[in-house]
Amino acid sequence: MIVKNRDLDTSLVDKAIVYATKYHANTRRKGKNIPYILHPLEAMSIVATITDDQELIAAAALHDLIEDTDATYEDIENEFGKRVADIVLSESNNALPNHQELSWHQIREMTANNLKHSSIDCKIVALGDKLSNMRAIYTDYKLLGNELWNRFNEKNPLEHKWRYVELTKCFDELVDTNAYKEFKHLVEKVFDGIE
Repeated sequence: MIVKNRDLDTSLVDKAIVYATKYHANTRRKGKNIPYILHPLEAMSIVATITDDQELIAAAALHDLIEDTDATYEDIENEFGKRVADIVLSESNNALPNHQELSWHQIREMTANNLKHSSIDCKIVALGDKLSNMRAIYTDYKLLGNELWNRFNEKNPLEHKWRYVELTKCFDELVDTNAYKEFKHLVEKVFDGIE
């Protein structure tokens, strides 16, 4: 039986789930035969362990739209407001100047630098995204070992190690959260043996 809390308005989150599901329809996770929407939903559930701010939870559900679909900043702003749209944009490589001309490493370096100087709101949503990714990497790494890296555009595991170690440094305000502790633990489990 579902118990409704009349003091909790989930209408924005409910709308974000439907909206994200529509834009991610018929797409799947890289290297897997599972619906892509499971990733933003997992990111959303991680964010909900850190905050009950409905706009941040909604932003987590929407975080890949600008980068991976034809949804625009303006679409998201019209539907969910400027704060949510700004957070979603902060999660997108498309927000980087001349991103099409940059290498994989340059994009990740700029992204980490931007994240270090981002608001706590952006960091919370980014942690939800990155922890969801790290959970998938950890699970697949246990199954595939170094073959895992072949599914990515960047095949060098040292580059992935550098990226995720850098990301752990971006979440300094969140080190006391269970999400950060799990993220750091998984980064260590996957990358400690990669030299």
